[in-house]
Amino acid sequence: MCQSDYTQELPVTFRPELYLQRRGWVLDIMRREGITEVLDIGCGEGELLACLCNPASWLAPPPADVLPPSSDAPKTDPHANNPLAEVHRDVLHPVKIAGLDIDRAEVACAAEGTRPLPPGETSGLWHEPLRWEPLEVKIWEGSLAHVNAEFVNVECVVAMEVIEHLPEDVLQSFAPVVFGAYHPRVVLVTTPSYTFNARFTAPDAPREARTGWPDPTRRTSRIFRHYDHKFEWTPEEFTRWCDAAAEDWGYDVEISGVGKSQEIDEWGRDDALGWASQVAAFKRREDIEWAEWRAARVASLNNLRETGTASEHKLFATHHYIAHEAAHHPKPLQEVADLIIEKMVHFRDTTISLHELWFGNDVAIACGAYLEWLVRAIETHDGLTLQKPSADLSLRWTVELSPSLHHLIPEESPTDTPPDIDEIADPWDPFDDILPEDAQEDVHVVQDVEEAIDDGWGEQARNCDKDAETLAAQVEWAEWGAPQGGWANYSQWT
Repeated sequence: MCQSDYTQELPVTFRPELYLQRRGWVLDIMRREGITEVLDIGCGEGELLACLCNPASWLAPPPADVLPPSSDAPKTDPHANNPLAEVHRDVLHPVKIAGLDIDRAEVACAAEGTRPLPPGETSGLWHEPLRWEPLEVKIWEGSLAHVNAEFVNVECVVAMEVIEHLPEDVLQSFAPVVFGAYHPRVVLVTTPSYTFNARFTAPDAPREARTGWPDPTRRTSRIFRHYDHKFEWTPEEFTRWCDAAAEDWGYDVEISGVGKSQEIDEWGRDDALGWASQVAAFKRREDIEWAEWRAARVASLNNLRETGTASEHKLFATHHYIAHEAAHHPKPLQEVADLIIEKMVHFRDTTISLHELWFGNDVAIACGAYLEWLVRAIETHDGLTLQKPSADLSLRWTVELSPSLHHLIPEESPTDTPPDIDEIADPWDPFDDILPEDAQEDVHVVQDVEEAIDDGWGEQARNCDKDAETLAAQVEWAEWGAPQGGWANYSQWT
């Protein structure tokens, strides 16, 4: 790099995008902790909440009194070595989520983004996902400085890129309100790292080379990434704040980070400058002494303002997603096995994967949404064999039809009726990485929004980026995206 280039900011890109990496970290911790209730403080347009509105593809493992014990399962706990544990690890089962933001326009967006489809409407997807668990969504308008009794003892509180926007008096209320008044089991916080900002310029670049916003509080000479940031902390400052909050309110905390530049730093500073976003996972200490300590501290704080009027915390919208009636109600194992054989005969195939069986919906309904019920139905039927390649995912396990039942599959003949159109595999998916050869010359890839507008897409092209990012989030982070599906539901708007 020549000397004149030092006056310019350096290219810094993230793959996946930095906001997706933060969201992925949040979802990973939620999965690890088995979170079912979430409060998103500073929820903005509700992108995380929209992710959580997606239905899980199956229920958690059934209790031992529901699933008949396997003959080869350990007598002490037939579910201790669940062969499907891997697929359950990546699935969340939220039943109650809420969002809070002070910006009314963003609250309205969050309410719209989490709104279920009206009864009878479908998403238009090739596969309509079924909802197996009810979900309640509430969107609130107001400041986190006020205490809302409805949030007390919520399981998980999330504050992604929020604390740096808080005025000093509201920041001082964050720990007492969140850790004290609400005392959730898990608190997840992310915030920018000021130390990483040096990555945007060369070590000896002049101050004017860095674009950004000077500290609006004038407490420091730092340049921030966003005009509304009231501070940006170094890792040492963030660690001190996290440790103090954890000790004051009886939590343990794990501090790390997400976001490294795709470009290699010419001066070798990547390790020293760390992560672009700092993240902290707080977990409540579970003992009676700490519970009493938290309650006593909250009672002694006179500056906590509990909501008592609609002008402080206003419930903006309430949505309800209704679970499928078959959830938790599996049919007899013999019926499920007969249905599997029926499908194999219909498709004239002696081998079929669990994935193909499950996402046809009728088998999932027959199993009451329990994957374990499907596996048990196969294993207990003499005409079916489950093949489990050790290096393969559970849903890629295959079911083989016994040779003694092959006579059920009719031989193909030239006069056979072609299969239904929805049974024919599409040879080209528009989201495939590689286009078919005969489509290459006819496809024009639009490079940016302005080009899209020029090409006749109109002003709506400006909103396409967000849809593309949502799709990327689904692919990159376990297929969590905007709410989908035609399940029954209803909403209440206030």
